[in-house]
Amino acid sequence: MKIALLVLVAGCTTEITDPTIGQTEDPYTELERIQREGPPRYSSRLHSCPKMRVRTIGNVLASRGVDLAATADLSAGHIYSTSTIALGGPNYEARVRENIDLGVATAAKLFDIYVQAAPEIIANLPSRPECKRNGAPAQLFDSSNHCVESGFSCLIGTRATADHLAVCNETIKRAADVESGKRLAVAVLAAAAHTCE
Repeated sequence: MKIALLVLVAGCTTEITDPTIGQTEDPYTELERIQREGPPRYSSRLHSCPKMRVRTIGNVLASRGVDLAATADLSAGHIYSTSTIALGGPNYEARVRENIDLGVATAAKLFDIYVQAAPEIIANLPSRPECKRNGAPAQLFDSSNHCVESGFSCLIGTRATADHLAVCNETIKRAADVESGKRLAVAVLAAAAHTCE
């Protein structure tokens, strides 16, 4: 319908007003976008970012050094193992599949888990076999408490850029103390990387 409207109006004028957003658009620009990305219904599915499945979240946490069998109330492993529903997990008894959409509650719970997991990740990530480069451990922080590319690349699952490291270093700098800053930097970057931020 929108494409037909654009073509019809394009014959009469060089600008249209999109009623859904209230902005004036050039119909040729809109047509070019649709040709490049596809119709909105299609592109919203193709370019969307679903949340990680609950089992995958556990695998990522374990591979970064988090003990998922921990039973202490505030441990990351305990929070993860008791938060299946909050993380969008399936409820087979109610015949409800796993939710793959990332909601605010799920993102908040995931961030809570990463905040609690940060000390374990800082302590254990360098010795994880998944994080070693040519047999050398991938450190998260250097002796000056600056973020290191190799460690954060392993943490987020892709090569850490200068922007990642700048956010990391700024988080440490603005924290009340260095250790709190390190924990917060790990939580922020891990949560952002695993929630499409």
